[in-house]
Amino acid sequence: MNRSRRSFLKVAGLSAFALSSGMAALTGLAGTAQAQIAPGRYVRNEKSLTAKRWAMVIDTRQFRGPQDYEPLIEACHTAHNVPHIPGNQNIKWLWLDSYPHAFPDDMNAHINDRTRQASYPLLCNHCSNPPCVRVCPTQATYKMEDGIVAMDYHRCIGCRFCMAGCPYGARSFNFKDPRQFLPDPVPNPAFPTRMIGVVEKCNFCVERLAEGKMPACVEASRGKLLFGDLEDANSTVRQALAANYSIRRKPNLGTQPGVYYLI
Repeated sequence: MNRSRRSFLKVAGLSAFALSSGMAALTGLAGTAQAQIAPGRYVRNEKSLTAKRWAMVIDTRQFRGPQDYEPLIEACHTAHNVPHIPGNQNIKWLWLDSYPHAFPDDMNAHINDRTRQASYPLLCNHCSNPPCVRVCPTQATYKMEDGIVAMDYHRCIGCRFCMAGCPYGARSFNFKDPRQFLPDPVPNPAFPTRMIGVVEKCNFCVERLAEGKMPACVEASRGKLLFGDLEDANSTVRQALAANYSIRRKPNLGTQPGVYYLI
């Protein structure tokens, strides 16, 4: 083995050790920080909306086509300063996709044409068993006590493990500085903008719930999207699920998604 190769292997070995040690340290810190992040990240007041398990029901039967979803997407992206980046690096919190892509494990070969040919709104499913939380080394992604899977952008190191762990493609990575693609002033100065190298996603409008407001997309839907406590038998979501046929995305994975679709 020549001198240059020995030097290279020595540096590579030290780098690998440093990286593994650093990740272990970050994981250890994350374990102790969980209690500090989750309970008090969003300060509630007397008007706050609370639930044991927040869930969303989307009544797709009330939407005639993609154009009907545009106000919902606009409301979501405006409320959270989501940039529109041209090309294949666009950031999405709420977006549309086809039935085969949204529900690839559907085994019904004889479903009606309207259902199969429609577009469906997709977002973070805020799973009861979220794999993204388990794989995040810094707990930048964490699950709140009410079931919402939230993010602390300051803790995100851009490793994208959560993107690999999410089976729903619900996360976007900022390959470019998103602030360059936002108007000046930003649409909602009360919500933090992100930076390059950070992952982001739908947060079920947890900041609005803390202020006593429903999620932006629910508010813009005028009753077509329902939002409530899945643990409350008298809630609107439970009543809708009891009275109608519903499906969820990739239920066989065991993640227990918190978003339901009436079809």
